[in-house]
Amino acid sequence: MTHPIDPQDMLPPDADELDASDEPEDIEDPDESDDTDEPEDDGDETAAIVHENPHCGLIAIVGRPNVGKSTLLNTLIGQKVSITSRKAQTTRHRITGICTHGDTQFVFVDTPGFQTRHTNRGTSALNRNLNKTVQSVLGDVDVVLFVVEAGRFGPDDAKVLALLPPGRPTLLVANKLDMVQRRADLMPWLQQMQARHPFTEFVPLTATKEEDTKRLLNIVRPYLPEQPWYYDEDALTDRSDKFLAAELIREKLFRLTGDELPYTSTVQIDKYEEEGRLRRIAATIIVERDSHKGIVIGDGGERLKRIGTEARVELEKLGDCKVFLELWVKVRSGWADDEKRLKSYGYE
Repeated sequence: MTHPIDPQDMLPPDADELDASDEPEDIEDPDESDDTDEPEDDGDETAAIVHENPHCGLIAIVGRPNVGKSTLLNTLIGQKVSITSRKAQTTRHRITGICTHGDTQFVFVDTPGFQTRHTNRGTSALNRNLNKTVQSVLGDVDVVLFVVEAGRFGPDDAKVLALLPPGRPTLLVANKLDMVQRRADLMPWLQQMQARHPFTEFVPLTATKEEDTKRLLNIVRPYLPEQPWYYDEDALTDRSDKFLAAELIREKLFRLTGDELPYTSTVQIDKYEEEGRLRRIAATIIVERDSHKGIVIGDGGERLKRIGTEARVELEKLGDCKVFLELWVKVRSGWADDEKRLKSYGYE
């Protein structure tokens, strides 16, 4: 239920004003109780803990491109499940990250940044697909996290805000708080944001800080319904290893090509084989033009080699395994405006 909020109450103090009493409390975990009065259980130690009143819910993370949605999700989960880069449209799929604490399972859904400006020719189908993903997610969730940069609100933010469904708890997550020199400077901005939308809570934070995300979990928890968990307790995502491999390769592609390569490129996994602790992966980087192919390959193949090396190292770290990775580059003109090809490349 929405209630009046005093923005001053929601602002953490400046760093030099913090003392021990200001530190955010750890996320509460009923399983870590100090109560020693309970008799010891001599049964099977591997038996799953059954919670009498489990809570579980879907939480959408939405906002314009490049406000830190994927970084926030990865910090909440404690592992990379959504790729990041400075390039807009890095996130193109509905990415689910699962975080279970005590009797509560938080199911976060990272969405593509809503595409409010379609400036690249030949990408209409891709843009429609990304926006459709955002809108479908918003229709299913229990809580919405609307992410903006602390102290900023532009036309693209406003267009995403207009999509938010009425009647659902919506938290304003003011990210990149570490970039704000004086916390008090946010007061007028927070008051303006409160006038724009009946936000249930204001949560200023820095997405890379674990203590901030723990505070966010404590704020979200009361809004989740009492119901059985959707996933096993140790689950982190519902995406396959094959999907995550394609995403990590695409992340390295975007990071190592920067502004040279338009976002009209994608990655398709041609082979993913498991042999004990060895993974054999063959992938194709799809680009629009021959000139883009040259950018990806680089002089003497050096850039493609670096993309492969960085992707392989991270895949090995993520999967705790050895990875043999082969990369190819192919030109498929018009793929981003071809509904059939989009589906073949895994766009829902």
